[in-house]
Amino acid sequence: MKPKHLLRVLTVLFCFSLHVGNAQEAAKARALLDEVYEKVRGYDNIVVDFKFDLYNSEANVRQETRGNVTLKGDLYYLNYMGAEQLYDGKKVYTIVPENEEVTIEDKSEDSGSVSPSRMLTFYRQGHNYAWDILQNVQGRKIQYVRLTPIDSNSEVASILLGIDAETRHIYKLIETGKNGTKTTITVNSFKTNQPLSKTLFTFDEKKYREEGYYIIRN
Repeated sequence: MKPKHLLRVLTVLFCFSLHVGNAQEAAKARALLDEVYEKVRGYDNIVVDFKFDLYNSEANVRQETRGNVTLKGDLYYLNYMGAEQLYDGKKVYTIVPENEEVTIEDKSEDSGSVSPSRMLTFYRQGHNYAWDILQNVQGRKIQYVRLTPIDSNSEVASILLGIDAETRHIYKLIETGKNGTKTTITVNSFKTNQPLSKTLFTFDEKKYREEGYYIIRN
């Protein structure tokens, strides 16, 4: 066999092996995400305290804050940056005490956005998957999976999803935008099946009107 021909065969063989390896890694990543999804589906409700960090070195912008969200199926109640937001299954209500203002909107159907009700399941579709690094965080093994949007027009370049290898709970989400903005959400606590108020996901419009809030309907 001539050297050039041998080189060509080896190149084809290497590329084939790489493709199979990538497919196996993608399958392993997807299998882990499916485990996370099944775990999340088994809970009646989830209460998450998180840290939010947004950074863009080029624009010299950095924003850090903390928040918490309670999830029950598609319903959610979010506290974030001095505002509250809840979804009752039909409408999204955003309450801003500083402005004494409430905005009422129909649920957004924008599949490109990760709403609180989708923050633990958004990875189920629309992405390619790859197995990434394993980190030790204070004795916890955090396995990262890299997600790349299938839609080439997406404003997101990639997402790293860190998963606790023991609990199969999401620990960290690192989203890198095509504009260079990096958004990191770190889960500080993850509680499940908590006793919740029956009115947690109910908006009392009368109460806010009596308190002088301006109601905006979009």
